[in-house]
Amino acid sequence: MYLNVEQPANFPEMGYNLDNNPVTEAGFELGKSLFYDGKLSANDAIPCAFCHEQAFAFTHHEHTVSHGVNGGIGTRNAQPIQNLAYQSEFMWDGAATHLDFQPIIPLTSEVEMGETLSNVLSKLSADAYYQKQFPKAFEDGEINSENMLKALSQFMLMMVSSNSKYDKYVRSEDGVVLTEIELDGLNTFQNKCATCHATDLFTDHSYRNNGLSINPKLDDKGRYDIFEDPADLYKFKVPSLRNVELSLPYMHDGRFSTLEAVLNFYDSGMTDNGNVDQAFNREDGSLGITLSDYEKESIIAFLYTLTDNEFLTDDRFSEY
Repeated sequence: MYLNVEQPANFPEMGYNLDNNPVTEAGFELGKSLFYDGKLSANDAIPCAFCHEQAFAFTHHEHTVSHGVNGGIGTRNAQPIQNLAYQSEFMWDGAATHLDFQPIIPLTSEVEMGETLSNVLSKLSADAYYQKQFPKAFEDGEINSENMLKALSQFMLMMVSSNSKYDKYVRSEDGVVLTEIELDGLNTFQNKCATCHATDLFTDHSYRNNGLSINPKLDDKGRYDIFEDPADLYKFKVPSLRNVELSLPYMHDGRFSTLEAVLNFYDSGMTDNGNVDQAFNREDGSLGITLSDYEKESIIAFLYTLTDNEFLTDDRFSEY
């Protein structure tokens, strides 16, 4: 039985080619089992869901950076899993250029899941449940890396967050209206934030240096480490702001624990680290986005309208 990946009216076209991996009920269920199974990690205790909790938009709640096997500490904040069907590059630095290959990075990271594909496949092949489920999901019935990764993709492709108050307002559904402060926040957001956080995915998928001071403990150079292009130094992918109310802490290293702190940073805390995006240049030569106290308050009120409780509580994505 084939499943339809949702295509909301206010979303762009998908970036994922479903012709190469159509979502089926069996494939989705297999992917869900894999997502919640610790066998994908070296100590059999760290599933994908360890760093991606549904109630918090599939992020690692209140952890600045990811934690992994044997007490391993990563270097970056775990990103939300939502609307991945509409993206073509993944991770903070764009290291993965196809959703099917993205899980390989955390799975093989020494500080995350610490495993190898061959070891994972050996464990799955010895498991009676997976011996039955792979043939149900794939015609060749093979327990191999291609089928495992495609099943994970099928599960993640269905994770579409599109039913927030904002979405219903945009689509004129159910008579939903925004309050005065939410509308003010929307207008300010469109004027001062949407260059990078373009609607309605609330990201333009670009990589930008947003003037963060260099974290001496990490010295994470961002996209520079992929191509070693000096122009990419300290650039990170612009994150989506959907469900941002719950995906704290913020930034690639989780340095800010509140949205107020994020907006205060953009107003008066940016640092010239040598490669800051031109979008942050003020007319007086300083860096930042000038925001009044009310503008900050209204932006946050608007951002709360991006919380999609239907997605956050959808049983399809919950652990069994």
